Amino acid sequence: MSRLTISLPDDLHRALKEAAARRDRTIGDLVAESLAAYGIKPRESARELVARAREHARLSEEEALTLAVAETRAARGEPRRRSS
Repeated sequence: MSRLTISLPDDLHRALKEAAARRDRTIGDLVAESLAAYGIKPRESARELVARAREHARLSEEEALTLAVAETRAARGEPRRRSS
């Protein structure tokens, strides 16, 4: 298991410690759970998820990539680009 050092404002660190204690969890557990809830996953997990979604949707790799780029841009509020 890897270790990570981060800097947090004192009040946020205190709130994190209190939340971990209330849940009988470690701070590391809460951070890991939060990252997972935020959608941060190992690359292989993401690849497997995309492969299953593509298979389910019956999209080619190119169609899936085009759709993913368009959806990402829309989520970021970027203007749609016209295909040539």
